[in-house]
Amino acid sequence: MQAIQKIINSKNCSVDTRTLRKGEIFFDLGSKRNKDGDYFFKALKKKPLFIITQNQKRNLLGKNFIIVKNIYSFYVKSINQKFKKKPKYKVAVTGTNGKTSVAFFYYRILNLLGIKVGSIGTLGVFENSKKSKGNLTTPDFFSNHKSLNHFYKKRINHSIIEASSHGLKQSRLEKIDFDCGVFTNLTHDHLDYHRTMKDYLNSKLILFKKLIKKNGFLVTGSDVLEFPLLNKISKNKKLKLLSYGRKGNIIKIISIKPDGQFTKLKINILGKVHTLKLKLIGNFQIENFLAATLACYSSGISFEKIFRICSRIDNPPGRLQLFKKKNKTVIIDYAHTPDALEKTIIEIQKFFNKKINIVFGCGGDRDHQKRKAMGKIAYKLCNKIYITDDNPRYENARKIRMQIKAGCPNAIVVPSRKQAIKSSISKLNEEILLIAGKGHETTQTYGKKIINISDKEIVKNINDKKIKYEKKNYNKIFNAEIIREIVKKNELRFEGVSINSKQIKKDNLFVAIKGKNHDGHVFVQEALKNKANFCVVQRNINKLNKKKLIKFPNTINFLNKLAVLKRNHINLKVIA
Repeated sequence: MQAIQKIINSKNCSVDTRTLRKGEIFFDLGSKRNKDGDYFFKALKKKPLFIITQNQKRNLLGKNFIIVKNIYSFYVKSINQKFKKKPKYKVAVTGTNGKTSVAFFYYRILNLLGIKVGSIGTLGVFENSKKSKGNLTTPDFFSNHKSLNHFYKKRINHSIIEASSHGLKQSRLEKIDFDCGVFTNLTHDHLDYHRTMKDYLNSKLILFKKLIKKNGFLVTGSDVLEFPLLNKISKNKKLKLLSYGRKGNIIKIISIKPDGQFTKLKINILGKVHTLKLKLIGNFQIENFLAATLACYSSGISFEKIFRICSRIDNPPGRLQLFKKKNKTVIIDYAHTPDALEKTIIEIQKFFNKKINIVFGCGGDRDHQKRKAMGKIAYKLCNKIYITDDNPRYENARKIRMQIKAGCPNAIVVPSRKQAIKSSISKLNEEILLIAGKGHETTQTYGKKIINISDKEIVKNINDKKIKYEKKNYNKIFNAEIIREIVKKNELRFEGVSINSKQIKKDNLFVAIKGKNHDGHVFVQEALKNKANFCVVQRNINKLNKKKLIKFPNTINFLNKLAVLKRNHINLKVIA
């Protein structure tokens, strides 16, 4: 108990050496697996107040150690004690798609009603009207308890957390005792982590089986496939089930109809009919709004109050966000699973009654199975398809693009996300453009390299008056992206390819081919005089600008690779 009291009295604690500071307490969670990782010695260098561990050998290193039998259970117990006081009403929302929207709508409803509210999730941590960034949908155990305790200190009585399957399975939400849990849906995702859909579902159900207090609330849609199972859990765990949908026990949906830039929603609530006008697109986004409405209702807020402000609620950042560029319509959405992509495209088609063009990619080091599936969905439902990079992480970006293209052979491949967005907008006519996959995100990850890029900022910064881009300049950038895959160099822009120095035009790429009678390397100087941008060579050539030469072991092989990549990147049906 003395150790726990020391933790309660301490300024701060940490399980991460990167955030650990001098004089703080460090939990040696690695000792549960009896491992002496580099992180432990990094922690010692930071000069913590003391280190809590279950590794008996640590006693030999000095007095600044507290030895416990089970480090993780001690960690959970002590952190819960340190941050014991939390908001009076706590909601968690789980599901494959819609978590962020439900959390955002819950937060916005209360905020517009003047009720203090806190939110933790994909978009960051919101405290009334303040926001701080977050990296995970569901942060770690320590961060969750600390944030909720901070909300309490700010006299915030209502809070909502996005509960991811990873977060639930890894016990990041233990000891919070939620008053209400929301289930949106379950579709294909995260099988790189869960391996099976059964494990994925069971991870989601931890929220309802273990983390909601007795007589708490379970909110879900009456039309979700898992409804019978959730109904059974609510009875076994003595939870009050509140449902919305065509057969909802609280909110019955009568009709959802587009009305200009709005949606007209007709619902029956406990026998009384209401008609609402919402600034939201798509049936599933309306359902997310209704899920948030029921979560608010479960905490004692009347429907009448909610409906008074509902016309002021818009979409969360990166979720069906609408942008007008002159007479062109662009929508940015986070859809990054097959089900989310399909539903998003269908809902946009229904709402605008127009064809859809799409820009999207898939993340690296994640579920490989969904890539071809998402390509097939785009092929089936979209007019023009632009495949680009998402977050390749440590995977080969081209390999990911080709796996998607296997499902949509007619797609145009543009590796640069920025260029794909610009090109797709410039070629947009009467169609609607959907930019999918990254939504609110502002970075792109290539291995260790992190690039600052935002779909929203790219769209906003396109000049409405000059929306048509110079074709030649686009081709140069497009060619540079292709050549980068062969020689791994940036900014090698060119327009057109030739192996004849006499036919070289300004900005062309000259490839020096060695034949039986002539050696193209002899004519490199002539090609440069005719204003070739670059020359591909397989041996050194003296007295020439080396910046203009691209060295490759075999120039014929280079030409073949260039042809294959060019063909793969453009919209062509190859018949021979």
